[in-house]
Amino acid sequence: MDSPALPKPVQQPHPPVIVGGHGAKRTPALAARFATETNVPFVRMDAVAAQFARVDAACREIGRDPGGLVRSVAQTIAVGRDDAEVDRRAMTLGKDAAEVRADGLAGTVAEVVDRLGQWREKTGITRIYLQLMDMADLDQVELIAAEVAPQLG
Repeated sequence: MDSPALPKPVQQPHPPVIVGGHGAKRTPALAARFATETNVPFVRMDAVAAQFARVDAACREIGRDPGGLVRSVAQTIAVGRDDAEVDRRAMTLGKDAAEVRADGLAGTVAEVVDRLGQWREKTGITRIYLQLMDMADLDQVELIAAEVAPQLG
């Protein structure tokens, strides 16, 4: 009886719409036309930059300012206080830490913050969705919240 019914069914001017994916033609066109956010999940930085460039071009083709779109990525993460913790967390992804460092976000807090800065600089992301595979590893969530997120500004 006291359910707040969130999110509210009517949002002004409309509910946020996320259009994402890797498609080279339809995805950018759909994002340009309908999205408030464009997302590219689980690929390397150069592929994301290329997809965002295609979205920008699609926006310009229809007269939309591409700067109005939120740009986001989804990445796996394995962050730790030291290399042993990073290695252990990478294993929950079924990968070694070197592989997660190359394809996702892995390392100590300082390394992950630096890598996120590289992502922001090269791709223009303003939002990131983090995939944690070990849902029982609340220590990693606390580490991200306490030591990574505050450094992102």
